[in-house]
Amino acid sequence: MLSRAIDRTLFESYSDDISSFLKNIYAARGVSESQLDLNLSHLLTPKFDQLEQALTLLEQALTDQKRILIIGDFDCDGATASVVAVKSLRMMGSKYIDFLVPNRFEHGYGLSPEIVQLAIKTKQPDLIITVDNGISSFEGSKLAKESGIQVIITDHHLPSDKLPEADAIINPNLEGCEFLSKNLAGVGVCFYLFSALKTHLNKAQYFTKYGIPAPDLRTVLDLVALGTVADVVKLDQNNRILIDQGIKRIQAKQCAPGILALLEIANRPAQTLQASDLGFAVGPRLNAAGRLSDISRGIKCLLTNDMSDARRYAQELEDFNQKRKDEQTRIQDEAQVIVDAQDVSEAKFALSLYDPTWHEGIVGIVAGKLKEDYHCPVAVFAKSGHFLKGSIRSIPSVHIKDLLDLVDRNNPGLILKFGGHAMAAGLSIKSEDFYMFKRAFHDGIKAHLNNEIPKIELLTDGELEAFDISLNNAQILQDAGPWGQGFEEPIFTGEFEIVEQRVVGEKHLKCRLKLKDSNQVHDAIAFFQAPIDSTQAEVAYKLSINIWRGNTSLQLMVEKINPI
Repeated sequence: MLSRAIDRTLFESYSDDISSFLKNIYAARGVSESQLDLNLSHLLTPKFDQLEQALTLLEQALTDQKRILIIGDFDCDGATASVVAVKSLRMMGSKYIDFLVPNRFEHGYGLSPEIVQLAIKTKQPDLIITVDNGISSFEGSKLAKESGIQVIITDHHLPSDKLPEADAIINPNLEGCEFLSKNLAGVGVCFYLFSALKTHLNKAQYFTKYGIPAPDLRTVLDLVALGTVADVVKLDQNNRILIDQGIKRIQAKQCAPGILALLEIANRPAQTLQASDLGFAVGPRLNAAGRLSDISRGIKCLLTNDMSDARRYAQELEDFNQKRKDEQTRIQDEAQVIVDAQDVSEAKFALSLYDPTWHEGIVGIVAGKLKEDYHCPVAVFAKSGHFLKGSIRSIPSVHIKDLLDLVDRNNPGLILKFGGHAMAAGLSIKSEDFYMFKRAFHDGIKAHLNNEIPKIELLTDGELEAFDISLNNAQILQDAGPWGQGFEEPIFTGEFEIVEQRVVGEKHLKCRLKLKDSNQVHDAIAFFQAPIDSTQAEVAYKLSINIWRGNTSLQLMVEKINPI
């Protein structure tokens, strides 16, 4: 375990309003005091390439009451972005706004020719707006344009060397784009587009002319927060503002009834909501529908204003989530058998796994779990028609989209199509090419890492004194969030005596830990941890608040426990 280095210059620069406890944590993350302000007024301004073209098209579409169709992605980010788009355009007076989401098993990802054909057949759109997809949809956007449909692409995924045919593309990762944060989720890009549209329409006197109340787009920030957390993007100041403002709305129950219904079914009170609740309780239930069936159930859950409808949709999503858990357990167990049977040297730089019975909607989660266990990029494939579809999860030292670009260039025709970003990607290959891909993927990563296996060390914020391990500091940290990728929640270390330990829920370790050279004993929990065969242990932990039957107490959330 490594301790984070503290930037002493930053530490000294903080005002006395910040406690020394927090100064250490902020200085170890390289965050200036100005970057801690999460007021909406500090949001970046929408400087996107092709924004003016998009705004002109949207104003015309609203004025002429054109049929607008939102085409999203089949995950939580795509679902929330779809709802933000539909709600925003409804508030701006659109009477013919609808959504369509690809079924991953029938239409593939993004604005595919198949989804365009379905859109023409069932929706007859004049304008298609993609959300959280489209930057790699060359054939689909071409077909839409040839069919006389206008296309606006909003996406955050990394573009390739060429761009699809579209009337406008809004993506912070376009080369030369002046928008200062490249870390927006798809829902964040969508929010920015409609915020800019509101400003544009205000200037054009549109709302006055048509007698429409100017919409308050803060009302969709609950959805922006949910999609941003669920997509695990880097939490720079801009994303933290979006999440913080959205969470405050949910805590005040000024949010979509669907979010409240999902929190209800997950037994998470809205009043004490944290970003982690969105990531671990709400997001997976929405994603389960997209993994096993159709995310439109999730979109309808978030769109409805009726609480009883929201609860009915939430129950359907809960049922999907239970099926997803069962299927995930089966695939993980079978994947582990394959890994255990492999030569140890084979798994050092990458893992590529495939079984014809695996579910293509689940393999991404399994890839993520194996990546955490083996600290290397993992590609897990499932059969999809005549081809294999794979999901890859990577480690910080391997930018997986760039790595796939390299594999593709060195092995023409091996990868049929792919897309993604630094830490996650999806791809398709021919069934007979699995072993060829496995070798090319492994060798490509091995070369990229210069034959050096990356050392994955748990980064911590060092040891705490006994008086710092307190409920008060746990509350301070909770209030200092949202925490996430790029702004990691503090993890501390210490040597403890294990006073008591027992297994709860069949696979979690509940224990009482006494800090070395102290009389303090703390409740702690370690998820998916077997009992420790020792009375002494080095523990990496987070300070957390446990609320049980109306009582609030400190609980140590154990990240790692090593017997001494």
